[in-house]
Amino acid sequence: MMGRQEVQEALFYRFRIEDHVPADHLLRRIDWLLDFGAIRHELEMLYSHTGRPSVDPELMIRMLLIGYLYGIRSERRLVDEVHLNLAYRWFCRLGLEGRVPDRSTFSKNRHGRFADGDILRRVFEMVVDRCADFGFVGGQAAAVDGQAAAVDGSTIAADASRERKDQPEAMQKTWAANEDIARPVRDYLDQLAADSAEVHEGPQHKAPKYLSETDPQAAWSIKDGPGRFSYETNYLIDTDHGIIMDVEATPARLSQEIVAAKKMLARTAERHAFHPDALAADKSYGTGPFLAWLLKRDIAPHVPVLDRQHQTGGKYDLSHFSYDADRDSFTCLEGHEMTLRTADRVRRVKHYSADTAHCKTCQIRKACTTAPARTVMRHMDEDARQIARDLSHTEKFAVSRRKRKKVEMLFAHLKRNLGFTRLRLRGLRGASDECILAATAQNLKRLAKLVPA
Repeated sequence: MMGRQEVQEALFYRFRIEDHVPADHLLRRIDWLLDFGAIRHELEMLYSHTGRPSVDPELMIRMLLIGYLYGIRSERRLVDEVHLNLAYRWFCRLGLEGRVPDRSTFSKNRHGRFADGDILRRVFEMVVDRCADFGFVGGQAAAVDGQAAAVDGSTIAADASRERKDQPEAMQKTWAANEDIARPVRDYLDQLAADSAEVHEGPQHKAPKYLSETDPQAAWSIKDGPGRFSYETNYLIDTDHGIIMDVEATPARLSQEIVAAKKMLARTAERHAFHPDALAADKSYGTGPFLAWLLKRDIAPHVPVLDRQHQTGGKYDLSHFSYDADRDSFTCLEGHEMTLRTADRVRRVKHYSADTAHCKTCQIRKACTTAPARTVMRHMDEDARQIARDLSHTEKFAVSRRKRKKVEMLFAHLKRNLGFTRLRLRGLRGASDECILAATAQNLKRLAKLVPA
């Protein structure tokens, strides 16, 4: 006989939320690993000692972590999920009757106390410290790279329409005439003013082709097909256990990858005493100045050299000329000396030219040049580039190249499992908050898996 469930609401229930969260639940493991004592101490300095008690900031951080651990990107949906899910309530210390904060509370704190104290980064660093406590951060080898929504890209779509764009001059005139501008636009203008007041070394950056009306700090990128406004997330990982040591969000420009790499290496050295012996990265990091920067800090650059010296249109390349370091000159195949003519310290290259009279009567001129005299170029950091070339033939380089795939696996997990394909917050600050929270969630998952039960 078919049974029938009779529903009769009881007057009293005997219910303990602890009994309904499985012992092997991910949130149980993470709750055991987290320690908010230091974070609460820092937050206390941002709150007044008098007045009405605020929403517990630890509760908001725990809710945000749930959102990024389970791919719940919408804060409106996150509030609903925490309200309904027993495991989420247990993790947030809400019990059965605890009130879930309104979604607007997240926005107020994101642009207020959390930003003032850089709290989200402190939470990320706290998790990295926990990884170090368990011995999962060795500091002997690291890999750095950037990744994108596409399989072979390095960008994440910004929350900005590709249709609402214009040239920088037109956009700045519009903003100057309008006093009521959004926070991302105000942040961009403040950053622009700060950059113009600083003295920058190296080549000057070109003005962007387009600016977004809603998020001008995002960069216009056509790398992954049709143009779109994007940011880039950069990871610095320990290759032994795949722990993310640092994360940095930047506009999606190729030049920003190296800037982010330097910043992350310096920051992890200061805050975590992380000094890798070798750094593995793809070819976009193989510039002379960056290779020299690594060697100066005793970091072996396991990086393919970004080399265009063989692109000579079928003519003799640099390998056909011998360099004399003592005389700082080249010698051509016919034995004639090529002396230093100019030195471009901005682009860090030197130009050496042969004598026009020698080239005019040279028998192999057609294979060498079509100009009146042959000119060759040598990078000022050529010694560092050559060291990197020599390292590329070693077994250690091959091992680093294989381990570097771990950073790609982290990015694949970020996109496929966590749904991190498009940012929800605007401005570089918003992109940074999202990237930090996503990296924190990945480290927590990794740590929960590595630590024995």
